[in-house]
Amino acid sequence: MPKPGDVILATVQFTDTNEVKIRPAVVLFEEHDNIVVVGITSNLKMNGIPLNRNEGAIKDSVIKLNYIFTISTEMATKTLFSLSTEKKRLIYFELIKRLNSLKTNCGTV
Repeated sequence: MPKPGDVILATVQFTDTNEVKIRPAVVLFEEHDNIVVVGITSNLKMNGIPLNRNEGAIKDSVIKLNYIFTISTEMATKTLFSLSTEKKRLIYFELIKRLNSLKTNCGTV
């Protein structure tokens, strides 16, 4: 079972087509046989957190924090490597920054 911060290969169906491909992704968490992940791209022009070859990536890439999705555990085909503590911390704080806009716009309950 992949752990948070693991980089896995995942079977992904793209939202704009019926195409299914195997793509790398970072595990955020697992719950009830579902894994929440964030996508990785080798398109270095995309926004996100850099991930380079000396960290374990096959090629220099970007962790795309705007591409979060859920897969079943069966769609996680292989664990490639685990991110460093510092890289996991960076992902965490960048996601918190983005979620804070939700907090500031939700008003009081």
